[in-house]
Amino acid sequence: MSNKGRMTILAAVAAAAALTLAACGSSEPGGGDGGGSAAPRTLKLWHYEGATSAMGVAWADAIKKFEASHPGVTVKFEEKGFEQIQKTAGMVLGSDEAPDIMEYNKGNATAGLLSKQGLLTDLSEEAAKRGWDKLLSPSLQTTAKYDDRGIMGSGKWFGVPNYAEYVMVYYNKDAFAKQGIEVPTTLDEFTAAMDKFVKAGTTPISVGGAEYPAQQIMYQLALSKAQRPWVDAFQTYKAPVDFHGPEFTYGATTFADWVKKGYISKDSAGVKAEDMGVAFISGKYPIMVSGSWWYGRFAAEIKKFEWGTFLWPGNQMSAGSSGNLWVVPEKSANKDLAYDFIDITMGKDIQNKLGNAGGIPVAADPAAITDAKNKELIENFAKLSAQDGLAFYPDWPVPGYYDVMVAGTQELINGTKAPDKVLDELAGPYQENADSIGD
Repeated sequence: MSNKGRMTILAAVAAAAALTLAACGSSEPGGGDGGGSAAPRTLKLWHYEGATSAMGVAWADAIKKFEASHPGVTVKFEEKGFEQIQKTAGMVLGSDEAPDIMEYNKGNATAGLLSKQGLLTDLSEEAAKRGWDKLLSPSLQTTAKYDDRGIMGSGKWFGVPNYAEYVMVYYNKDAFAKQGIEVPTTLDEFTAAMDKFVKAGTTPISVGGAEYPAQQIMYQLALSKAQRPWVDAFQTYKAPVDFHGPEFTYGATTFADWVKKGYISKDSAGVKAEDMGVAFISGKYPIMVSGSWWYGRFAAEIKKFEWGTFLWPGNQMSAGSSGNLWVVPEKSANKDLAYDFIDITMGKDIQNKLGNAGGIPVAADPAAITDAKNKELIENFAKLSAQDGLAFYPDWPVPGYYDVMVAGTQELINGTKAPDKVLDELAGPYQENADSIGD
């Protein structure tokens, strides 16, 4: 923070106010500054959701509600890029520039790593006191908890998700109808549909090979050959993983084959996720494989054609989990306010807002979700969750694995390395990490 001398005084006054209020036993949202503290305070908040996304819309409302219920407190919101936070969080959170609360990616390689490094606040007591542990199902709590090794699924609460997400297939209904294509229910039907588009001179899938989307397609293909024990072994080190086994071998070889067949453009290796989405919105591509985080934006911006979604055809499991986490940096100067803000985002009104904006809430009133498309989105997630189908994401297990996965899929797109060589590159850092944590 700037103006260090002034802020030192303010911090002391704020801390005294917080202690006084704590002595009064306030645990309601607003309790951190509830009765008219004389000193102004600022909650520094970072997240990377677009303003028109479901989360961006809901959290903007949460900020308004927070400020209304906390007289004298201002929220200083800074929108950060996903890549920006992904690459700099460890350095920033270890400095005096850390925010009070921020959105951060879940999983061993991200939130797990920061928790192991002591950069995140243990939220276990707050989760129990405020009832967050009752609002989130056990499967959604998986990404909130990390053990001493930084492995998700058990241990202390280091984050709180207030939405869920999963990877699906977005499709242009008008383009499908023009080619006489029905929504596919098997992988064979899916590839037959893409063959039709290729024959008509259209590259079927909009892909962002420079970021996360390409690796998620490869993972979806691997999951078509996978069962739950394989996912648990890969994500939580419960058993050794053979990167040349049927799962990853099928994923990598089929992904490379899709490039050769023209389902994926050979130019997509340098395409960012944002440009991938914009291309789908424009109608250039009839298919896009990505997450539910795009849903609200598509609902707001697609005007030229009818669109819809379906689960990856034939899979029991798909990439998906709780949404990203609210985390409170250990260096946060206003932890009480951060807890209050999380509480507000978990409330029914913000959760209902999230659902109606095209997100997947974790604690909404189902009757309050009025849009038919949004209901379908939430129902598909419920179906996936009910069949134990959330398989997390391929870059989660290992710190720095995101970049390894991006490089690997770029090599498959460019054809610079054969699938078995790419799998060797994926296996190396994974095994090194497995050895380092003692499994």
